[in-house]
Amino acid sequence: YCVEFRTESLSQHCALETRPYARWMQYLREGHTVCVACQPPAMSAATRRCSGDGHNAHGDKILHWEAIGNSQCRGTWKKIRQLEHCSCPLVHSFIFT
Repeated sequence: YCVEFRTESLSQHCALETRPYARWMQYLREGHTVCVACQPPAMSAATRRCSGDGHNAHGDKILHWEAIGNSQCRGTWKKIRQLEHCSCPLVHSFIFT
């Protein structure tokens, strides 16, 4: 499944990322909708959910995220909705780890 979030805030360290495999961080923007996929390697065997997916978050609850590979690239987002079938544009698609 996938979860759509609206990015509320992010640290300036995301825009400063220059390593080739991590340049995607430069494209994160406040107010953009991003889509995060929950795939089997990151799922809990007991719950079949990914940690941090905002399962119990509704309305205006602020949730925190951190980019893999650059712990200084982090921020907050709000859950919009969960989708059983992922249909996210590649440029704004991420994976729970």
